[in-house]
Amino acid sequence: MNLISRADARAAFLGVCGWGAARVSPLAADASFRSYHRVTAEDRVAVLMDAPPPMEDVRPFRAVDARLRALGLSAPEILAEDVPHGFLLLEDFGDGTFTRLLKAGADEAALYDLAVDALVALHRAPGAAEGFADYALPVYDRARYLAEAALLPEWFLPAVGVALTAEARAGYDAAWAGALAALDGQPHTLVLRDFHVDNLMRLPGRAGVAACGLLDFQDAVRGPTVYDLMSLLEDARRDLAPELAARGRARYLEAFPDLDREAFAAAWAVLAAQRHAKVIGIFTRLCVRDAKPQYLVHIPRVWRLLEAALAHPALAAVAAWFAAHVPPDARRSPPCPSV
Repeated sequence: MNLISRADARAAFLGVCGWGAARVSPLAADASFRSYHRVTAEDRVAVLMDAPPPMEDVRPFRAVDARLRALGLSAPEILAEDVPHGFLLLEDFGDGTFTRLLKAGADEAALYDLAVDALVALHRAPGAAEGFADYALPVYDRARYLAEAALLPEWFLPAVGVALTAEARAGYDAAWAGALAALDGQPHTLVLRDFHVDNLMRLPGRAGVAACGLLDFQDAVRGPTVYDLMSLLEDARRDLAPELAARGRARYLEAFPDLDREAFAAAWAVLAAQRHAKVIGIFTRLCVRDAKPQYLVHIPRVWRLLEAALAHPALAAVAAWFAAHVPPDARRSPPCPSV
């Protein structure tokens, strides 16, 4: 669908659901094909999610949204929907993302405490990842982990001029396959996967964990509980003081005293390294394939996080592979051919 027909489809959807006379203003776009628009009509306001098929599908968002709300967490209420054409009209949570609040000088520790508490509430809910109606929640399995980690050699290494032999490429997968054994036996739950300050909102007038608004969870899976906490505290787009990260981790572990601390630490390191490798590949792909170079600025930070994670013994084989095949001067932001 071209841009003109997409705009017409948006207008038709709004007309059908009673917002035809509303003012529509662009609100945000992200690293996917989705875009968001604020819809204002007299004393009403909402957010329009535009997720054009076949590139996007609103059904995962709709299913996970319903589950989060049923658990007492604050996901946006869906006011109207057109699933075949990829439109959802959502409750407007306002502009108070954690990112904006932090830039304005909000209490950093209090916001991170709230985010951790929301995860604790989610992870205490029995069956959070089970029994989805009309939707099969994907499982974060070994094949998916390996496919995501593969984004680094597929996109980043060619962009910085590092060529791999077939043997070296196979060695990368083998090293990761061994490291992923550290995830065996970890408790599983609903994993939102992009749980960080850009996708969290402080909602005035709501108490407890309901004050934490949740966004951007359409890629949710069933996977290890440690993943979202790691995503929050090892943020690809924001530096966290070590003491703040330690505070968040300790707050979470205090809520789950029966967790095996050593197994938790090993799973954390492996998932952190896997996510950081994936993100380095994705940020490179966004530039090379999608002409979105703005994400390259984060790659040096993500490399630092990846190198820190590789220090854990569970990742010894992966660390050895990087030492052998990715020299230090290649661990940088690649040039972007689109700029």
